[in-house]
Amino acid sequence: MSAAQQITPELRRWIVEQASAGQAPEVVLQAMRDSGWSIEVAEQALEDTLRGYLVELAQAQGLPPPVKVPEPMSADGSLLCRFDLPQTSTAAVAGGVHVLASLLNPRVVVFGSLLSDAECDALIELATARLARSETVELHTGGSEVNDARTSEGMFFGRAENPLCARIEQRIAALLNWPMENGEGLQVLRYRTNAEYKPHYDYFDPLQAGTPAVLERGGQRVASVVMYLNTPARGGATVFPDAHLSVLPIKGNAVFFSYDRPDPMTRTLHGGAPVLEGEKWVATKWLRERRFD
Repeated sequence: MSAAQQITPELRRWIVEQASAGQAPEVVLQAMRDSGWSIEVAEQALEDTLRGYLVELAQAQGLPPPVKVPEPMSADGSLLCRFDLPQTSTAAVAGGVHVLASLLNPRVVVFGSLLSDAECDALIELATARLARSETVELHTGGSEVNDARTSEGMFFGRAENPLCARIEQRIAALLNWPMENGEGLQVLRYRTNAEYKPHYDYFDPLQAGTPAVLERGGQRVASVVMYLNTPARGGATVFPDAHLSVLPIKGNAVFFSYDRPDPMTRTLHGGAPVLEGEKWVATKWLRERRFD
């Protein structure tokens, strides 16, 4: 950093003013670039200042402070890491993993071609024999239970249980700039016709008695990746009610969303809409604050 481009208190105040006025980070970054700030200094100033601003804002409102979360994109909107799928995949012809849509609040990114067709088919084949009625974490006790809100069948792979899971998990870790060991194993779900998962949050509710026991393994969940292993005939979208967003389940695509604190202010309420015809297969990867063992 040159002497002429030190991060000054005046610059930090200006960034906070822009954030308070509702300006998106990429707009603030571009304004700094237009004023002559280097990309390195501008990005560092923006990241450090906004992190401190959000902590102060949360404290003032009695909310839990934000934590670092996975992020696949730089401030200018480009992917931090690029992956091309195996050349045997039809998706590789389209240029590999790419961004189809991106929201900042809630933080949602829709990826095209995160998995190849062959990877999707192989995951379904490996999971089929181990499917059972899906359960949810029971936070009163820290255990799990069948819940009427979740009418799917599912199973869990251990992290890197087989070469296919390891390859997918390594790809996600690099794409999201998050350690592979800070993630749960892949969960594969099958939703038959009329099956659904009603809107819910993926983080563990800190007010529930069983949450401390759950958090002993890896801390809070901070992000989710839902990968679509097939394209249902009709229905089955992933919905975000607070954002009025529906993500269509397209084979090989995925939706990523992060939540920097266990609070509804993250606006990450989401659900799986009913499958109206056929069935839907998904693989979900949850990412934790720390190593998950």
